[in-house]
Amino acid sequence: MDRPLEKPVTLRERIVEFVKDSITNGRLKPGERVPEHEIAESLGISRTPIREAFRQLETEGFITVMPRKGAVVSPITAKDVREFYAIKSLLEGYAARQACAKFTDKDIKRLRTLNQQMKACAEENDLKGFFRLDTRFHETFLKACNNDRLCTLAHNIVQQFERLRVAALSMPGRLRASVKQHDGIIEAFALKDEPRVEALVRENAELSAEILVKELSAERSGSGSNQYA
Repeated sequence: MDRPLEKPVTLRERIVEFVKDSITNGRLKPGERVPEHEIAESLGISRTPIREAFRQLETEGFITVMPRKGAVVSPITAKDVREFYAIKSLLEGYAARQACAKFTDKDIKRLRTLNQQMKACAEENDLKGFFRLDTRFHETFLKACNNDRLCTLAHNIVQQFERLRVAALSMPGRLRASVKQHDGIIEAFALKDEPRVEALVRENAELSAEILVKELSAERSGSGSNQYA
């Protein structure tokens, strides 16, 4: 199986994971203060690693650190979603097209393996596991495009808006739908069909945007889950 050795989890990473889970599960809602001193007391730690964790969470769009108020959960707006996924669609679609001719049988096998693992995560509703594998799936063709600046740009924008990806994947049925879309992407790579690869990778991003914007619209009308805005 294509799995790296597990690295020890740092204290900062534990705090980041705890706060992300609290936001994703709706225990911490948009606009609510993230209780810094309660986290410190419950873990028996100083505020230093918490502030380091908060810097990462702010970079990834989960929280906003405000003067005199501390860290609060950031809202997600339809504008945020549309802008992020428009950029992701363009960058990753172009990268996939450029990678297509360079793709090897080993690359195809890697994508198939990752997507099979994602299918298992989808069946178990394992969002965190799916998210990690999905990142590696997309990184496979980003690296294969052999454009270091494009890879760096795509990585930075995706990292900055990690919360939007988590939110989109948490929508009902999205994990299974994503696996199905990935099947089409893999087959297009296998056929070295450059226009189709680009179109399918862009469609994958655009559908996430569409689903998430629809959820935000439902929340504004009072019929949504009210977790994101």
